[in-house]
Amino acid sequence: MDSIYNSVIEALIFASDEPLTPNEIINAIKGIDGVDTEITTEEIDNVVNELNKKYDENESAFTILKIAHGYSFATKPNHAKYVGFLSSEKSKRRLSNAALETLAIIAYKQPITKPELEMIRGVNSDYTLNTLLEKNLVTISGRADSVGRPLLYVTTDEFLKYFGLHSINDLPKPREIEEIMKDEDFLEQKRKIMMGDIEEEAEKQLDENFSDLEQTIDLDVEQDRKNEELDYEN
Repeated sequence: MDSIYNSVIEALIFASDEPLTPNEIINAIKGIDGVDTEITTEEIDNVVNELNKKYDENESAFTILKIAHGYSFATKPNHAKYVGFLSSEKSKRRLSNAALETLAIIAYKQPITKPELEMIRGVNSDYTLNTLLEKNLVTISGRADSVGRPLLYVTTDEFLKYFGLHSINDLPKPREIEEIMKDEDFLEQKRKIMMGDIEEEAEKQLDENFSDLEQTIDLDVEQDRKNEELDYEN
């Protein structure tokens, strides 16, 4: 592979809004320079490693992540807190505690049916599953061979991007989770998520109260109209 493609690969990854797979990079290069251009997925991976080495040596704020079976630019972990502060207002984008719990079960037990999921959680999961489906974090992969042939749920590439994983094999092992749960950053994020749940529940309650108030007002208006009609007839 010609060394000129080092910067081409860097430019393609930088310009892409989504993680760029090696095959997409190869197709882009061959689409311009011809199908006879010699370039392999291994060479692309080596280029990415070299670029990351250069970024480290230059103490750059960014790196190229291997994520969702492709490559994507991202800020380095030691800058995460600062960048995260800017997006702290966007709480609506955070997953609720129930959604995270459901997603974790699906991720580790996939493919899994809704009855199996609810047996583990101990609660109905209709709303949470619909939320995860709408966010494209999980998808339906088929039907189980058991009685009733229930739907099977699995995680998606969007799930990998959301959590910064290259593949499902990058999920922490059970013994690693115990250590993560003791980490101060994890405890802080857990606190924020729980606060988000409280805010979400409060907002839902306000919506319900407002809806009840609207219905009451509509009934009062309707009753006043009927009273006026009766007075007019008398």
